[in-house]
Amino acid sequence: MTEQELVQAAQQGSQDAFARLVEQNQGKIYHLCYRMTGNPEDAADLTQDAFLNAWRGLPKFSFQSTFSTWLYRLASNACIDFLRREKRRSSLSMTLDEGDGEEPREAEIPDERYAPERELERKETLQALEAALASLSIEHRQVLLLRETQGLSYQEIAQCLGLEEGTVKSRIARARLALRDFLVKSGNFSFPPPSK
Repeated sequence: MTEQELVQAAQQGSQDAFARLVEQNQGKIYHLCYRMTGNPEDAADLTQDAFLNAWRGLPKFSFQSTFSTWLYRLASNACIDFLRREKRRSSLSMTLDEGDGEEPREAEIPDERYAPERELERKETLQALEAALASLSIEHRQVLLLRETQGLSYQEIAQCLGLEEGTVKSRIARARLALRDFLVKSGNFSFPPPSK
């Protein structure tokens, strides 16, 4: 069955058809949620929320876009709402306060000196990239991830987010520039030497 046929069957109440839609899209939606939040547990919860919202909103789905594009929009909106709530609620602290009257102490970071060098480098690169992505505004992170990790076209992103295509291109360009600037300033990226 095609995606459209599965959606139509799911709109008629077929749980099996909806389950197939979930199977086809859950990896991409989880990946998007993980890249937006940086936390696997939050990403899993938000992925589930996106599919729950899709099930509830299925009767109103009108095929103006593909089901997967609509699902990206639901997941992106769920992530943005979550990130805004989290931003208001807390900030990251690297000290531990055990509440027993003693002074707070610095968090202990696990010793990874004995991990293979490649794995360590990969982790450092991933951490730098995640920090750089976290430094972007939610709107810039959203369009960049949809473009770079999900491979959506400018038109699909515009459709998914209800934006003009020019706005999408502008946000992506600004996001790339901000990402590069963050990586340069943090020492994780350097320009190639000038050619002679």
